This record gives sequence, structure tokens and C-alpha cells, in this order.
Amino acid sequence: MRLSVVMIAKNAADLLPDCLASVAFADEIVLLDSGSQDDTVDIARRAGVNVFTDTDWQGYGIQRQRAQAHATGDYILMIDTDERVTPELARAIQSVLASPQPDAIYSIARRNYFLGRFMRHSGWYPDRVMRLYPREKFQYNRNAVHESLESASAPVINLDGDLLHLTCSDFASFQQKQLNYAAAWARERHQHGKKTSLIGIFAHTLGAFAKTLLLRGGVLDGKQGWLLAVVNAQYTFNKYTGLWALNHGYSEKSAP
Repeated sequence: MRLSVVMIAKNAADLLPDCLASVAFADEIVLLDSGSQDDTVDIARRAGVNVFTDTDWQGYGIQRQRAQAHATGDYILMIDTDERVTPELARAIQSVLASPQPDAIYSIARRNYFLGRFMRHSGWYPDRVMRLYPREKFQYNRNAVHESLESASAPVINLDGDLLHLTCSDFASFQQKQLNYAAAWARERHQHGKKTSLIGIFAHTLGAFAKTLLLRGGVLDGKQGWLLAVVNAQYTFNKYTGLWALNHGYSEKSAP
């Protein structure tokens, strides 16, 4: 079976070379760029990647669908530019291609990096994601954020090896990305008629802190575990406060 590695990107020139090197075993690599202003496109083309451009950004789910439409392989491995396939995972993927189960989706353990360490707990490991699947049978949903593979009732098989995820190599950039995700989440929920209250904002915020630190074992990740619990609480606060503001029509445009 032929493998197409598929990714979406924007301004990822610093991350792309290591990502591409980790998937050099693929039969083809497809990158859909959404309007990079750095050397992302040039780096990809020099590496032999099939590069396409679509700047009509409508969210992560739709962009992944568009990227997959350019692939020609039997199987898709969907990754991001800040992820790296470990040698053990590469061997597991190649074993699947040699003897696939056509109706199955394959789950990969993702190991997330946060402030100097790859986390072992906190809900950030094994953080399984469904990323390897037959191209003609599955695709991502259309969610603007937190998009996922439409798997229906397909069997899911866990693969050996890890997918390394440089979630937070730069804290300022990570925070900005979290803000963007929170704003997109709030807009999407508001468009679907979802509402929240002040009590809901603080209940969800405190719940996110406790869930990360205690239920998901964040305390076992040391300093980073405590800090991540605060970050997750902050992200949850931003999501629900953004939704609350939209519910009430509060914006700079409406200011007196």
C-alpha cells in the first residue's frame, strides 16, 4: 500500500525540515499552505513535497479535507508541522502498509512537549490520536477547531511508537495559539446557539484545573504539571468568557 503523508501549514519554516525528515519513508508528502509569508513553501518544494495553496481559511477541519483531496496514496498519515514520527512509529506504520486491515483506523500515542519536557501525565500522554487511515474511506469532519476523524463505527487499532509533538517550544506563541483556538471555539458554539453563564464560566475553569492536576495526574509531572493545569484553566476561561461575551453582544464595535 502507498502512503501519503498529508499536512496543513502556515509560516512553519523553522519546524518543517525536521518534520519532513521524520516521514521520508512515505511514498508522497502533500502540504497545503494557507498563505505563508516565510520560506515554508520553498523548503517543502526543495524537499520534493507536493505543495498546494488555499488561503480561503474556513477552519482546521475543512482545510484538512482540502489537503487530503490532493493525496493519491492508499493510506493517509495526517500530521502537523510541529510533530515528528519516531523510528519505532515509522516501523509500525510500514508494517500496517505491508499487511493492512482495510476497514480499520490506526491510533497513535502522541507525546507532547511543554516548557522543557515531554509530559508523561496531565492528559498529555499517551494522548492518542487517529491519524493513519485508508484514504477513500475516511476524512476529517468540518469543525473549525478540535477537528477529528469521522470514524463512524470503524475498529481502532493502537500502533507502537510515539508521535512527538512540540506543543509548546515557545510559550508566547503557544499562548497566542490558545487564544486563537478559544476565540474560534466560542464563535462556533455561539453560531450553534450554545450559551453559558458566569457560574458556568468559573465552574468549567475550576474543573479544568482540577481535572488536569488531579484526575489526569498532572501533579506527577512536577512543575510543568502545575503550570499546565493553570494554562488549561486559563484556556477554558477564555473559551467560555468569549462565548458569554458573544451571547450578550459585547464587542468593541458596540462600545459607546
